[in-house]
Amino acid sequence: MSIHLINPSDNAFGTAVITPRWLFVLAAATPRSMGDPILTDECLEQLDTNIIQAGDVVGISVHTGNALRGYQVGKLAHERGATVVYGGIHATLFPEEPFERGAADVVIKGDGDLAWGHALRDLEAGRAQRIYDGGKIGGEEFLPARWDLMQADKYMWASVQTIRGCPKHCSFCSVWRTDGQKPRQRAFEQVVDEIIDLRRLGFRFIALADDNFYPVTLTDLRLAREQNNLERLESLTQVRNERFLLMEELAKLPKDMVFFTQITMESAEDPEYLDAMRRANIKGALVGVEAVTPEGLKSVYKDFNYTGDRLIEQLKRFRQHGVHVLGSFIFGLPSDKPATFGATVELALKADVTFAQFVMMTPFPGTVDFGRWEKEQAENPTLIAGVPITRYWLIPTEVRPKMFTPHPLMSSDEIRERTQRVWDRFYSMSSVWKRSTCTPTLRARLAFVLLSKLYRQMYAGTGISSDSARRKKSKSWARWTARQTRRVFKTKPMPELAHPTWAPRPPRLVQLSVGSAKATQTSGD
Repeated sequence: MSIHLINPSDNAFGTAVITPRWLFVLAAATPRSMGDPILTDECLEQLDTNIIQAGDVVGISVHTGNALRGYQVGKLAHERGATVVYGGIHATLFPEEPFERGAADVVIKGDGDLAWGHALRDLEAGRAQRIYDGGKIGGEEFLPARWDLMQADKYMWASVQTIRGCPKHCSFCSVWRTDGQKPRQRAFEQVVDEIIDLRRLGFRFIALADDNFYPVTLTDLRLAREQNNLERLESLTQVRNERFLLMEELAKLPKDMVFFTQITMESAEDPEYLDAMRRANIKGALVGVEAVTPEGLKSVYKDFNYTGDRLIEQLKRFRQHGVHVLGSFIFGLPSDKPATFGATVELALKADVTFAQFVMMTPFPGTVDFGRWEKEQAENPTLIAGVPITRYWLIPTEVRPKMFTPHPLMSSDEIRERTQRVWDRFYSMSSVWKRSTCTPTLRARLAFVLLSKLYRQMYAGTGISSDSARRKKSKSWARWTARQTRRVFKTKPMPELAHPTWAPRPPRLVQLSVGSAKATQTSGD
């Protein structure tokens, strides 16, 4: 019996920007007695089904965007006689769907760090359950990835996770529901050890793949003090102190290392934190701007962000502290007007945002927006290719619309076309070359230009274009650009880099989540 782990994707570029971390974490969770799992990342190349044999176990992780391809892969594996196991955010939200659509034998909900090994041992013993609930495990139970199984020459950036969960409740985001609002933090020693392993392999660009790298705000601390909630204040202070300890250790790593993460706009109000990020070589962060108007922010439950000149000032503050911003903006909100598109790109350019993404409003399962939309559609559902639009991820990609919810002022095509023009404006060669001055050398400027063009092709050219010929051309161009960009990111390995000797910590109380790694019987077993 061989164990396979497959990251499904419709788009294979031969090279990927960031490693799909789950693939290598579940490789670590695979019992060593079962041998090394066979890993397939379809962002690199599509699956060769001939490697799957009868009696093998195939693990597939699906999010909403790749669920349809994941189900296709599952059916192919089932036809080869394999046992098919699904996990991931989408399978957590819709645990019955993989059985109905993807020939699933087993589904794992929640965190897979412990539950994957549990399921494999049960399969080997012939006592597997239908559904396993991995729950939300504590940070001390997060597994380091099996980077020794990675094709190191295929990825530009590696990824390490330091924390799961986000205390916010944005209406368009499901993270706070699937990963929880209570931050679950790894010890900084484990994080640093894993980063050193990656630098030994030749990776100096590392994504800190966290739901929110800034889990405790100054406002959180102030409110806890004002409410005299000493228990909460102590808990928040511990989380914050652990963040600073991590950044202090990152600052001791080789100076050529570059880190990138994801944080909320509120961190701009915390200069001490931003300065610690700069010293730790965290040179960039994805920041959710989402909207540039008060009405837009209110509609997505993100009215803690600023607008107008205050927003520009806040975004510039990151740059002043040495942190480059990848700004994320959403188009298609009910409050958007035709003028919103131009105003957004003008603000992004004026605020010195280094990178930007402009996404069309999509109601993702598990979000407040999706729940509201699903209720609206319940009485008179819209069907496309026989599939309710509220299950848009099951609609064949060639007929799947680009937007799913009607807008009061603009058609979906108008929003798509205006969004495409914003991408074109922000990533024009003149704009990209001007922004590339943020890098120190000509080689770095070249890398910046290539990465900017690659990012635009991967996310705008292949995702927003309505014409299949344009998408095919964009994929070919992105594949070529990815190969060239990967060469720029190549770095000499440092096998001599030593791990620090860590002082032992006092034992911490471990509070396991209810249902952690437990098997759950469901109807139909």
